[in-house]
Amino acid sequence: MTVLDTELVDITSVDTQTGNVVLTVSDHLDWSDSLEHQRILQKKLNAYLAFVESGKLLESFPDAKCRGVRFSIVFKSEPDVEGLRFLDRAKEIVEAAGFSLQYEIFRHS
Repeated sequence: MTVLDTELVDITSVDTQTGNVVLTVSDHLDWSDSLEHQRILQKKLNAYLAFVESGKLLESFPDAKCRGVRFSIVFKSEPDVEGLRFLDRAKEIVEAAGFSLQYEIFRHS
């Protein structure tokens, strides 16, 4: 599953340090078409929000009860300036809904 599978959660895990449930987006796209990339990512994040807010997270992962939720995006490519602005706005929206959002660039060793 990837960011292109906009109706699916890519990875569900638990952060052993915080106890938070982490819903991870696996984003392999480059930023050559930043607006399209942002559109796809927005659709994916909206699906993740709906997954949690609808109660489907608890249905499929009962261990999530009483845990915080963090959305994590793992990018293959560094976001461009517009992508970073999008992420700032997305973070505000996700946090206003009571969750957290972080992102990182996957680095090959």
